Amino acid sequence: MTTEMRKFTRVDFTYHHSIPTRWNDNDMLGHLNNVVYYRLFETIVVKFLAEEIKLDWKSAIENVQAVESLCRFHKALSYPDLIDAALRVAKIGNSSVVFELALFGPEDVMASATGHVVEVFVDTASGKSTSMGDHRREIFEKFTLPS
Repeated sequence: MTTEMRKFTRVDFTYHHSIPTRWNDNDMLGHLNNVVYYRLFETIVVKFLAEEIKLDWKSAIENVQAVESLCRFHKALSYPDLIDAALRVAKIGNSSVVFELALFGPEDVMASATGHVVEVFVDTASGKSTSMGDHRREIFEKFTLPS
């Protein structure tokens, strides 16, 4: 991530998913526990891969594995917020894709949390990275923003 994603708003992202918070997501301080932010990131990435890439982890001969993740906390979120989780494709490699992510609270103009996840396509039999192929690359390209 080369730019400060805190400055980004919802329109800077190409894929969105609303995720309700749960009572047990809050910690003793009354806001979402740090690990919940990562679960929210995981939720939008998995939903994107299932819906757009049509990835089926149970029967696929190749799947994806997260090899890097980062979360920056800018503003506390808490139950009963309905979170707008946002995603865009930042970089497409031969076997990897970098997703930039943001979480917005109900009234937030600016992101409450930002981060990224690097996913690598892996052959399930060998456990080694494998090319994502042109078809997947074309789908990922639809979710990038023009430079």
